Amino acid sequence: MFKALLLEKGDQFSASLKQLDEAALPGGDVMVAVEYSGLNYKDGLAITNTGPVVRNWPMVAGIDGAGTVLESSHPGWKPGDAFILNGWGVGETHWGCLAERARLKGDWLVKRPAAFSARQAMAIGTAGYTAMLCVLALEDHGVKPGDGEVLVTGASGGVGSVAIALLGKLGYKVVAVTGKASQQAYLERLGAASLIDRATLSAPGKPFQKERWAAVIDPVGSHTLANALAQTRYGGVVAACGLAQGSDLPTTVLPFILRGVTLAGIDSVMAPLPKRQRAWDRLARDLDPALLETITTEVPLDAAIDTAHALMAGKLHGRTVVRIA
Repeated sequence: MFKALLLEKGDQFSASLKQLDEAALPGGDVMVAVEYSGLNYKDGLAITNTGPVVRNWPMVAGIDGAGTVLESSHPGWKPGDAFILNGWGVGETHWGCLAERARLKGDWLVKRPAAFSARQAMAIGTAGYTAMLCVLALEDHGVKPGDGEVLVTGASGGVGSVAIALLGKLGYKVVAVTGKASQQAYLERLGAASLIDRATLSAPGKPFQKERWAAVIDPVGSHTLANALAQTRYGGVVAACGLAQGSDLPTTVLPFILRGVTLAGIDSVMAPLPKRQRAWDRLARDLDPALLETITTEVPLDAAIDTAHALMAGKLHGRTVVRIA
């Protein structure tokens, strides 16, 4: 038997901690002991039933996990190996990692860099790994630290916090967008050079605006992304990775055909293993562990449901890790 955060939907939705039998675990060639998981925006949607995240019922929540392999028939994994799991539909179509045990596919797992404990890996989680994918997209586009200001929207969230920490360490001049003025000291400590109020970007704006940003990382979407595109400098790049404001994109082709702006879509869920490993290896090199601790809050599995509600109410900042054991 093992403890898990189970989501059920019959006549009514429920999220509760339950003891489950290992025989109920879905198919997979690797059995793992999960030491830490995390709470991402997608987890919040699933646990509070405010978004169509879960596709199969019942579902064990948790799109992230880190811990140790217990059993394996996969050639790349053996008992005792340290792993990281992000995405692949886990917590959506396949039972997830807000649980003491999980059965997964070895092809989904990433070797945990020696630089990170399981707790640190989940302090980064899907949010931080996504932030690194965004930074890599900027670098691959040729954006360098001296090229101008880089805008990070949703700055006090998980993706935004890690993105600022990474960009600041790499020498970029970061402008953070937040609706929480109380987070100014926090964001500046991470590496933000200045802040702007999210209200200046979240309302409908002109399709073509004064050039400012050399690049943008946006986990917000909707009007915020449209305005960021309209303000991006000639030849700049915008990495879009989320929909905290909405999945719509009310913009025009003008930034693309008149300024040569590139909109780079960032997918963390189905990204191939080489891209994942590249991102985690760079996180091990470029993310300051002291700053990681600054953005991290830890809760036990017993508190995950209440914490997910607080996340969706906008009461949290940075990253929340869930201690499983």
